[in-house]
Amino acid sequence: MLGQLPNGYNKAVHGPYDPAVFYGKQSLPLSQVKVYQLPGWLLSKQFYNPIAYGRAVSRAYWRWNHKYALPKYCGLTPFIQCTVGMSALFYMLNYSSISHHKNHKYHW
Repeated sequence: MLGQLPNGYNKAVHGPYDPAVFYGKQSLPLSQVKVYQLPGWLLSKQFYNPIAYGRAVSRAYWRWNHKYALPKYCGLTPFIQCTVGMSALFYMLNYSSISHHKNHKYHW
């Protein structure tokens, strides 16, 4: 499983492999699903397992990487985005200990 190309990938059809592209079967867009077909459409999605979530996160990472970190003149953008993201993450992790230090008008 690791180190192998996806089953839907065909070099003759798709060209060079791009890790940011989903090569699986395209599903029907939500805008084209009829109301009576909605439960079946939701259950037919193959994205309800941890492997699919990992693959989606990997594709998102490679899309971000190709757009912000890998261009020749990317500048400071990826570093600033990572710094802001890490700051937000650590703020959420430490919110319970930080919230006790609020300034209150009345101390009872």
